[in-house]
Amino acid sequence: MRSITIVLATFLLACCTTKRKEVKENTRDFSKVEVEVLLQDSIHIRAIDIYNDSLIGYGFNRGYGFIDLSTNSNSMVDFLKTDTIDKRKNWVTEQRAVAFTDKSFFSLGVASPARLRKIDIDSKREKIVYTENHEKAFYNSIAFWNTKEGIAMGDPTDGCLSILITRDEGDTWSKVSCDDLPKTFDGEAAFAASNGNIAIVGDRTWVVSGGAKTRVFYSPDKGITWQVFTTPIVEGKETTGIYSVDFNTENDGIIFGGDYLSPKENRSNKAMTSDGGKTWQLIADMKEPGYKGCVQYIPGSKGRQIIAAGFTGIAISNDFGVTWKEISKEKFYTLRFINDSIAIAAGNKRIARVTFK
Repeated sequence: MRSITIVLATFLLACCTTKRKEVKENTRDFSKVEVEVLLQDSIHIRAIDIYNDSLIGYGFNRGYGFIDLSTNSNSMVDFLKTDTIDKRKNWVTEQRAVAFTDKSFFSLGVASPARLRKIDIDSKREKIVYTENHEKAFYNSIAFWNTKEGIAMGDPTDGCLSILITRDEGDTWSKVSCDDLPKTFDGEAAFAASNGNIAIVGDRTWVVSGGAKTRVFYSPDKGITWQVFTTPIVEGKETTGIYSVDFNTENDGIIFGGDYLSPKENRSNKAMTSDGGKTWQLIADMKEPGYKGCVQYIPGSKGRQIIAAGFTGIAISNDFGVTWKEISKEKFYTLRFINDSIAIAAGNKRIARVTFK
């Protein structure tokens, strides 16, 4: 039996090694970036999405906007300059969660009154599809499973995460009862850092938290039932925790964060899973990079290449998260890929096309 076990283990190791070797041979390592600024303005951007590789939708501290990549034209809805429902005493709710479907763009305000807008892509006409007035309302992220069904998440208001669900193309949204969600700990919340708190693969959904506890909330059935799993990411302070999550397959995912007040700290700030989020293992612990607010797998790399971005710069792993290298000091809060080498990134006062080389 022992000899059979050794042979089997050797075979599996060889298969795994061959698989990773094939992936490496079919992709190229990136070691630098080229940045082309698309929009420069006095705005603060933490949420972007891309439609058909040609239209950028973004949310900012005074509204939302679009950039047509084919013409480089920008159209911006500034709540302070337009007569909208949010205009009151020179104050608006910052738009930190945005998403496209096949016909619409959605922009969600971060705080009370938390208003979710649905904007027709062609006509740019908008309507309010959800409003929440609660002193604790604070929404972080939005994503869609398909053209009809979507999810938004925010901080707890009544002992559980705020989870909104739509099943009718975003025309109506319902808040999930705390009776149907795992309870949160006092001081457990989430970060509206990059619109990166939600990851979706098929019907499966992962939502991340931080603060007093750093956990991953998981739904296998598009938000109907939920489980919650612990992680080894640093916790215990309002500024510590998981800031972003991404999954490459239904089993393989990564979480990234740390403490943005101590951005050089690299202990317990990044971890990966190979079992769908049930368990997490620290990676590159006590090694660079430190705090990052956005993490994304590079498309087409089969999980080998991963980008982590934040106000501390851009770092890359070319070996499944084992080692990391800083390839740019460019400061961006959020980033989404168009293809396997070009991404759109946004941050303070700008949106840019980032080409990896």
